[in-house]
Amino acid sequence: MTITSQQSFGQHDSGTLYLVPTPIGNLQDMTYRAVETLQNVDLIAAEDTRNTQKLLNNFDITTKQISFHEHNTQERIPELLAKLQSGMDLAQVSDAGMPSISDPGTELVAAAVDAGVPVVPLPGANAGLTALIASGLVPQPFYFYGFLNRKLSEQKLELAALAQHEETVILYEAPHRLKKTLVAIQVAVGDDRQIVLCRELTKRFEEFVRGTAAEVVQWATDNQPRGEFVVLISGNPDPQTAADERDTRLDLSVEAHVAAVIDDGLKTNDAIKQVAKARGLRKQDVYAAYHHLDEAKS
Repeated sequence: MTITSQQSFGQHDSGTLYLVPTPIGNLQDMTYRAVETLQNVDLIAAEDTRNTQKLLNNFDITTKQISFHEHNTQERIPELLAKLQSGMDLAQVSDAGMPSISDPGTELVAAAVDAGVPVVPLPGANAGLTALIASGLVPQPFYFYGFLNRKLSEQKLELAALAQHEETVILYEAPHRLKKTLVAIQVAVGDDRQIVLCRELTKRFEEFVRGTAAEVVQWATDNQPRGEFVVLISGNPDPQTAADERDTRLDLSVEAHVAAVIDDGLKTNDAIKQVAKARGLRKQDVYAAYHHLDEAKS
């Protein structure tokens, strides 16, 4: 590994890449430094130039923009890097909040660092931390995850792992997917884990919904969620015990595993479904093993 050192300010042969946070709702959260930086750079790389133009107009910023988003990252990076190496100063912004945090920017920063281009981060608004400090949950340590995978099978695996975290977990979710995501969280963490939903942060209709997993699922059922959400899950107070119990049962025979789940209070068919899911088996195969159907045929 090669150690590198970068001094953000001073004489450089190249231009500088500035990472500029933008407000997550309330325009008054734009900092003086952010405004000045956007005014002084040669070019702004924006996630959505139309959205960013509204921000620029509000602060009388006339700097030109170039689009830089998840769908054109690979083609744009060489172009932006060439501009930086020629001496141009660039600012990179997302639609809201910190660049690179569940937003474009990571690959451009990595390319700039590899090329020896100075990267200067500006502090500013972040939805996850803003929600965390007002959530009422333990603020540190915390585990920021962002958006879950949209594929249900992958999401279940993610949530199974996140359910074991002792830290407060921070997720992002869109309003039209919120209820399904909350149901999946309830399945993963149980009915009683504390959940906090935060919507419309820094805006007029800012709202915090606090309750158990079962209660927030009911809230999402009774209401029509609107606005972007931060979802916070309280930490697991005893993660190792839950993990050990699951691992131990996987070491049992299929029949013994089903019997153990039945002992927990589940009906036979429900226990068979749960064991099939845990082991990645077909339900029919678990049913046959538990009822000794193969032996009966022989």
